[in-house]
Amino acid sequence: MSTVKSALAQKSGALIHVRSSDMVVDALRQMRDNRVRAVLVIDDGVLVGIVTQGDCAIKVLLPGLDAKQTRVGEVMTRNPVTVKPDDPLEGCMVMMSARAFRHLPVVDKGKVVGVISIGDIVKDTIRDLKLNVNELMNLIMTDGPGG
Repeated sequence: MSTVKSALAQKSGALIHVRSSDMVVDALRQMRDNRVRAVLVIDDGVLVGIVTQGDCAIKVLLPGLDAKQTRVGEVMTRNPVTVKPDDPLEGCMVMMSARAFRHLPVVDKGKVVGVISIGDIVKDTIRDLKLNVNELMNLIMTDGPGG
């Protein structure tokens, strides 16, 4: 399996984030406009949290709060678990599964460089499986070793 860095290389686009002082509606707009389900919360270049659609639904919608008047800092997950670019995706998958995370911020030398999702890991796994199948097919079709 690949590394976090290789999964990030398959993604396009800028780092999607909000500030903790922004309103929840701003985070939801970022999610909608960028077709993602979570955004990082970065204040003055420092990762302080992550906010998901689930956070917004459970902590804002259900209690009857107004997303236009509720700050992201009130509903975000503070100090999220992070990974490094050289970490293996397999370890990320195990952690995400065990701790019920769907997103992991990626930090390199103290700087946020991206976020990987469980979907990114699934896509990487599918790419690896396709490569393995193609290699096996080539081996079979060329009358591989011992044949």
